[in-house]
Amino acid sequence: MKTSYGSASASSVIASVFVISIVLILIVSRKSGSLIPCFGNCSDNSEFRVPIVELRTKVNVSRAVLLSDRSSSATTTSPSLNRRFKNLNAIREEYRGLELGLARARASIRTAASSRNLSLDVHDGALTGRIYRNPGAFYQSYMEMEKRFKVYVYEEGDPPIVHDGPCKDIYTSEGRFIHEMEQAGRFRTRDAHRAHVYFMPFSVTLMVKYLYKPLSYDVRPLQQFVGDYVRVVSTKYPFWNRTQGADHFMLSCHDWGPHASRGHAQLYNTSIRVLCNANSSEGFNPQKDVTLPEIHLYSGDIDPKLLSPPPRPAAPRPHLAFFAGGVHGPIRPALLRHWKDRGDTDIRVYEYLPENLDYYTLMLESKFCLCPSGYEVASPRIVEAIYAECIPVILSENYVLPFSDVLRWEEFSVAIEVSDIGRLKEILMGVGEEKYLRLKEGLRAVRRHFVLNQPAQRFDVFHMVLHSVWLRRLNLRP
Repeated sequence: MKTSYGSASASSVIASVFVISIVLILIVSRKSGSLIPCFGNCSDNSEFRVPIVELRTKVNVSRAVLLSDRSSSATTTSPSLNRRFKNLNAIREEYRGLELGLARARASIRTAASSRNLSLDVHDGALTGRIYRNPGAFYQSYMEMEKRFKVYVYEEGDPPIVHDGPCKDIYTSEGRFIHEMEQAGRFRTRDAHRAHVYFMPFSVTLMVKYLYKPLSYDVRPLQQFVGDYVRVVSTKYPFWNRTQGADHFMLSCHDWGPHASRGHAQLYNTSIRVLCNANSSEGFNPQKDVTLPEIHLYSGDIDPKLLSPPPRPAAPRPHLAFFAGGVHGPIRPALLRHWKDRGDTDIRVYEYLPENLDYYTLMLESKFCLCPSGYEVASPRIVEAIYAECIPVILSENYVLPFSDVLRWEEFSVAIEVSDIGRLKEILMGVGEEKYLRLKEGLRAVRRHFVLNQPAQRFDVFHMVLHSVWLRRLNLRP
């Protein structure tokens, strides 16, 4: 009886200490503010709500800790019990430290958000403020990410489907991100307890290559693989169950990435999905999901014609607008119906580009590049247009543009309603010279955020995708 009473008393004390620790964390978090500060044009009393995530999942720290420390033995000796409690305390202390660090990051971003500077000078170039919703908040958030953010990459699975991906052609951004995360860079941690987020490094593109039966249109093998992968990591480790997957992310540039993610309900509904096919009418949720830019590098490198921006001042571009591409999806047929074979030298629209014409040369010779969606909403032409300093004309419905929680796309692109395709020339001719030159300056400023570098460089597309994940993690709090 005496021994039993002593064990119960010790358990009671430990439980009390744990409850007090959680209360202290919540008090500190409330003092630091409940939301990330505003990145846009906000009033003094408004708060940042892009992405509007706030608290999506209650974090059950005690359950996660117990799961991570379960013993396979039915009986536990007193020394091993003491070691277990020490392990529990150490894990709780690490988790508490992570959350306190994130609370400090939120506070510093909130302070920086009050600055209305239009440009920020950094040691590797200037961030031109006009293209950002709030340059001060973005820069401080980026600095906090570099200072604190840690990603754990699950080691489960084997190449080629896991830990590998395509590094050229239309799915370049998928493979290059996976490969970059596999490197032992500043953001990767080998200690899962010190991580803020957890990356599942499978490639949907390579699933399609190795698991999909051609012409079957059956995506169940992809969904089964994804579901099995989540079940393995959620059973083997405590981290998925701690947040129901809210601090986990997958990444895919394949059109079927969203379909593959349906292989596990929590992955689809709760986790961060980084997708090229960012269609808000098909389940993409910008409050928690991230748009991955679609970058088509035929050989794995930027085409030499687009490698360097055109010189300034450049000769006037002879064509008003240009497009060449296949007829698929709901938007392109309307574009070709109105503008193909019209004999209009201002609007150059082709289904198949004649052999004597060069695609990138025509981009460089055009003021505006038409970027209509195809079967899916994303188009690699947007990034190609940025490289060519040809103003992207977004012709899409329900497409969540990349990094739109940070970037002001209206400062370097033009969006036209699909219903106004017949008025393309009228609308584009109505863009005055002053506005056109301002849009071109915006393209020069934003280019660095859409370039894939090997190795990755500050503010490039790899870091911008990671920053988007960081923002979603900042908005997930216990």
